[in-house]
Amino acid sequence: MPTLTVDGIQIEFNQGQTIIEAARAAGIEIPHFCWHPSLSVSGNCRVCLVEIEKMPKLAISCSTYASDGMVVHTKSEKTLQARNAVMEFILINHPLDCPICDEAGECKLQDYAYKHGKGESRFEEMKVRKEKRVQLGPYIKFDGDRCIMCSRCIRFSDEIAKKNQLTFVKRGDKVTVSTFPGESFDNPYTLNTTDICPVGALTNQDFRFKSRVWEMSNTNSVCTGCSRGCSTEIWVRNNEILRLTPRFNQKVNSYWMCDNGRLNTFKHVNAQNRIDGAYIRKEGQLQKVEWEEALKVAVKSLREYKNSEIAFIGSPFATCEDNYALLKFARSLGVSNIDFMNHILPGDQDEILIREDKTPNSLGAELIGLKNSSNGSSLDGIMKSVKEGKIKALFVMEDDIVSANQEYEKIFSKLELLIVNSSNQNETANLADIVFSASTFAEKNGTFVNFQGILQRIRPAVATEEMDRALDGMEMSRWDKFGTDYDRWLKGKKYDAKPSWKIFTMLSAYMEGKLKYDMAEDVFSDIAKSVENFKGLDYDSIGLEGVELKNIKSEARLAGVKNI
Repeated sequence: MPTLTVDGIQIEFNQGQTIIEAARAAGIEIPHFCWHPSLSVSGNCRVCLVEIEKMPKLAISCSTYASDGMVVHTKSEKTLQARNAVMEFILINHPLDCPICDEAGECKLQDYAYKHGKGESRFEEMKVRKEKRVQLGPYIKFDGDRCIMCSRCIRFSDEIAKKNQLTFVKRGDKVTVSTFPGESFDNPYTLNTTDICPVGALTNQDFRFKSRVWEMSNTNSVCTGCSRGCSTEIWVRNNEILRLTPRFNQKVNSYWMCDNGRLNTFKHVNAQNRIDGAYIRKEGQLQKVEWEEALKVAVKSLREYKNSEIAFIGSPFATCEDNYALLKFARSLGVSNIDFMNHILPGDQDEILIREDKTPNSLGAELIGLKNSSNGSSLDGIMKSVKEGKIKALFVMEDDIVSANQEYEKIFSKLELLIVNSSNQNETANLADIVFSASTFAEKNGTFVNFQGILQRIRPAVATEEMDRALDGMEMSRWDKFGTDYDRWLKGKKYDAKPSWKIFTMLSAYMEGKLKYDMAEDVFSDIAKSVENFKGLDYDSIGLEGVELKNIKSEARLAGVKNI
């Protein structure tokens, strides 16, 4: 392979790489604002200037191709002087918004001003003032005086979102970003611009002024908005989720996620309608009871029915571990009526990330062994048996199937027993005789399989009342890194909820069954032994980017993320 030398270090590179790409691949960071690995090169910030031997002038490393034998200096006196001058120029009109700016702590301009700036300005005139708090679109606020005209947002709108909605207007020191006349910045991916904006000119209206980045913990997870299963980070303060951001995973979502997944998939975790504990219907009303009482009543009630009179409905919203525990528990009772409902919105799909399947784990539930409805929109077999009185007891896990199909409410009236695992109050839980509070995706360990057959992990970011980290498989090191002050992350409301796999384990214990799982990893270990597609896997082998399952026949192989 060809080599170049950067600051005395010889590195190999692939033909066609620019200097900044080759250096980055070798772990050498060259300062940059406008360059982004997934966007075209614009070369307008000039911070990435470097000195190249045998070249008369400094060159911008983002657009200069590496060549064999090239010698590059990123810390020479000439380079540092030019970088300092560029930083001074960029900061001339930049406002001192750091105390109130959401980007503080994540701001490239802050970092580079500290590392590469002079620490003072020779500019004494009044700063140019531009419009603030401009509503560019439904979710985006724009502060024009913070903008450094890197054009990342413009290029993203055109090249990634495929909606050319932003442009520069005016000239000189009056230049600013705006939508085209009559346009609104309203494509399904607008909030990605808040991630790639290097200075905080573009802010997420939903998160604006809620917290500083250093006040939050961040946990690797997976978006539950559709079967793409974008890799994400969950940001939490005082046990409340404040935002979701995409986590780079080239196999799944690259650097991006859609606005719907970012804004609407976590609000239920701290919603007012969370179910807190276990409930039994008494005198026509659901009343809170101790878990032990609810578990005993559920076991006693299930024993009153024949195997053929009971049915279980799993969930594509639940983890592989939850669905597997449901399957094992149902089979221990001799029940064969097991299914789950798909949630498909025909036509609500694009060629970027969004999928018609609005659940994160439908393929996982299918691979685990839950039978899937033939038409993907109803549970005809089970519902027909309920209607005919053949099925008298139904157990529904983590899915509001009544809201999805209003006809089920009338059918459910024929049931003698309805047990529901649910994190929030909903139409299905409101009809139940027994309700168990289920942990949300942000409160437990587990795995999802996206439509491509890629298995990914979720981890607890929010604490429940139980907080038994050993039983729930929570990594102690993740909390210990905050030192003795880590308990501040556990302030706020905590719910008395349990993962569904644990609920089934507890039910099995009261029935002297064989489910004996202490943590989610134990369930997954059982899956890896029993399910062919999962053979040889464990939580460690899944890693941060997930792992492709074996022998998956799906459209996945034709629908990667090459276009982004």
